[in-house]
Amino acid sequence: MRNNFLRVCLSVAFLLVFLLPNAQRGMDAAAYSARAECVLEVSSRRILHEKNAATPLPNASTTKVLTAILIIDDCDLTEEVTIPAQAAGTEGSSIYLKAGDVYTAEELLYGLMLRSGNDAAVALALHHSGSIEAFAQAMNEKAAMLGARDSLFVNPHGLPDKRHKTTACDLALIAAYAMQNETFRTIVSTKYYAARGWQNKNKMLFSYEGANGVKTGFTTDAGRCLVTSAERGDMSLVSVVLNAPEMYEHTAQLLNTAFGTYRMATLTDRAMLPDGVVAREAFRYPLRKGEEALVHTEVHLLDPLPQEQGAIAGFEEIFLENNLLFSQNLYIMEENRSTGRLLCESTNFWLSKASALAAPATGSSLRAE
Repeated sequence: MRNNFLRVCLSVAFLLVFLLPNAQRGMDAAAYSARAECVLEVSSRRILHEKNAATPLPNASTTKVLTAILIIDDCDLTEEVTIPAQAAGTEGSSIYLKAGDVYTAEELLYGLMLRSGNDAAVALALHHSGSIEAFAQAMNEKAAMLGARDSLFVNPHGLPDKRHKTTACDLALIAAYAMQNETFRTIVSTKYYAARGWQNKNKMLFSYEGANGVKTGFTTDAGRCLVTSAERGDMSLVSVVLNAPEMYEHTAQLLNTAFGTYRMATLTDRAMLPDGVVAREAFRYPLRKGEEALVHTEVHLLDPLPQEQGAIAGFEEIFLENNLLFSQNLYIMEENRSTGRLLCESTNFWLSKASALAAPATGSSLRAE
C-alpha cells in the first residue's frame, strides 16, 4: 500500500513538473501564432519569412493600405472633399463624418490610417472614382501592377464581404510599395495628428524600436491583422500577420528574428568591369550568414565595345545560386564637358519573383524583359 501511495505521488509530481509547463508552452505558442504571415525587405522585395503567405484570407482594415496609396498616387491631397451622405454613418470604426462637412483629401487620409475611419474610406473612394465599385476596380488594377495577384478587393475599408480577400505576401508587396512613398510614410508614422486631435491606433509605433507604420485591422471573420514597417540601420522590413490573436507580440518576434538573421550586403563587384565601363549604382540585397559565398556576377560585354561615350557597353547579372536577383546595363564612361567629371547612367532591374512584379524597370535597355 505504501509503495502504491509513493507511485501515485511520483506520478503527480511528474505531471506538475513536466507535462503542465509543456502544455502551457503549447498554449503560449498557439496564442502567438498567425494563420498567415510574411516578412520582406522593402528595397529588394526579398521574402525573409513566410507561413501560408499565399493563402487568400480576409484582412479587415489593413485593406486601407491600398486605399491610401491609391489616393496618394492619383489625387491632389490639398483638394477639398465634401462628405457625401453615402460616407456618413458607415458602420464600424469611424471619424464621425457628417454629410456636407468639408475636409481635404489629406485630412481624410490621416483619419483613414490613424483612426481607421471606414467613413473616410468611403468618402475617399467616392472622391477618387465616383462609386465603390469603380474604386474597387482601381484597387485591383493597382494591386496587380504591384504583383499582388492573388487578391480581390471589393471595398475600400475591409468590412466583411466573402469575396474580399488578400494574402500575406500580396499585402506585404503593397505595403512595401506604399512605404517607399514619402507622403504615405509621413502619414502612417504620425503618432498624433494635432490638427484633428487623432492619435494613431497602431501600438507598434509606441512600443517597437524602429517601427514607422503601417496599419491595424480587426473583424470577427479576419481576426486580428497587422501590417508593420520597421527600420534598423540600413534595413527596412515589412511584416504582415493575418488572424494573429497576439498580433503585436508575434510581429515583434518576427521582426526581431529577421533583423537578427539578415544583413544588407553590396553585391555589385566593380572590380569585374574593364577600364572605361561603368554601372550607375551598387546593388544591395539582404543575405543570411554564409550566403555571400553563393553570390556570383556575370558580365556580358559587346564585342567590339562601342566608342561613343555614354553608349551601352553590355549588362551585368547578379545571381544567388541559380536565382537571378538583379540586372543592369553597363555604359561607356561619359565625360561632363562643363565639369570634367566622369558620368554614367544605367537602367537597372529587380528580378526576384516578387520584385520584378512590384517594381517594373523604366527606360531603355539592352535586353528585353
